[in-house]
Amino acid sequence: MSQKTSARPTGTVFIVDDEEAVRDSVALLLRSVGLRTRSYPDASVFLEEYDGQEAGCLVLDVRMPRLSGLELQQELNRRGWTIPVVFITGHGDVPMAVEAMRAGAVDFLQKPFKDDELIRRVQKALEQDARLREQLAQRNLIRSRYETLTPRERDIAERLAAGAANKAVAIDLGLSERTVELHRANIMRKLEARGLAQLVQMLIALKEG
Repeated sequence: MSQKTSARPTGTVFIVDDEEAVRDSVALLLRSVGLRTRSYPDASVFLEEYDGQEAGCLVLDVRMPRLSGLELQQELNRRGWTIPVVFITGHGDVPMAVEAMRAGAVDFLQKPFKDDELIRRVQKALEQDARLREQLAQRNLIRSRYETLTPRERDIAERLAAGAANKAVAIDLGLSERTVELHRANIMRKLEARGLAQLVQMLIALKEG
């Protein structure tokens, strides 16, 4: 079993598998490379305890009694929880893998898998989670700033981002060009945008959110 020498990603690896031996071995393996783990015997228990906010990734068995791994993934998507999922199974087939990946799984491993392979894919999932959370944090910051704009400033910001010049915006809204310039300065200040290009990026990020 080889160990990564680069900086370890942060977050908790949540292990959901109805086989205790599998849960224990996966947890032991991941803890051996410094990763935090938390194990659950079935999907329902995980849903009861996870709040959707804690950073990490999910190592999830596909076939489990009561609530399957695929059904848990569907429920996570329904709740809007973006935790990355790495599926593991001893009975996987191509259609099942395709269904899992289409629903947003980041990886799919068949048992028995190599230790190094699981470690690598879990670390990749944790890194993806960190990137997503950073993007969400940035988007929330932009949204909070955007909400400080007046309705007039929002209207002007949208027009400027669409490529309209100050003069064109003034004509469309029946304002003086000087008034549009003042509004533009306020928009840039409130959003902390360094220029028009960044304003465009901010509004695109909000729409994507």
